[in-house]
Amino acid sequence: MAAEPVIRVQRDNFDAAAESARLTEDRTDVGAVVTFTGLCRDENGTLSALELEHYPGMAEAEIGRIARQATERWPLTGLTVIHRFGKIAPGENIVLVAAASSHRQASFEAADFLMDFLKTRAPFWKKEHRTDGSDGGWVEAKQADDTAAERW
Repeated sequence: MAAEPVIRVQRDNFDAAAESARLTEDRTDVGAVVTFTGLCRDENGTLSALELEHYPGMAEAEIGRIARQATERWPLTGLTVIHRFGKIAPGENIVLVAAASSHRQASFEAADFLMDFLKTRAPFWKKEHRTDGSDGGWVEAKQADDTAAERW
């Protein structure tokens, strides 16, 4: 039976260590937990914040669909995906993927798969706010992200 993914789209920050610990609590069948935490970069000191917008309901549904694909493809014992929205300052968390399995390879591959598809399919839009007060505009999708997702 596939693990039921935990999906959250939230404004508030998250605690990656606590989320990871939840995947192993009272479990003896977990041999690996792979976590990926995406952070907001300062873009060489030019970015004061990254503003993320999403369609409520649609974002959760699409992330859930991608997460269920991962649980069907790899033998995961647990999976958590958290994506933030709102204004996020450099150094702050944006996204967490935590994949637990009996063996490391499944955890690594599932986390990698999820990040590739979150970057290309999850309905989020990013707007840059510059340190000089100017509007950096909306961030365009990157071909490299599409290419990475094609390998799956």
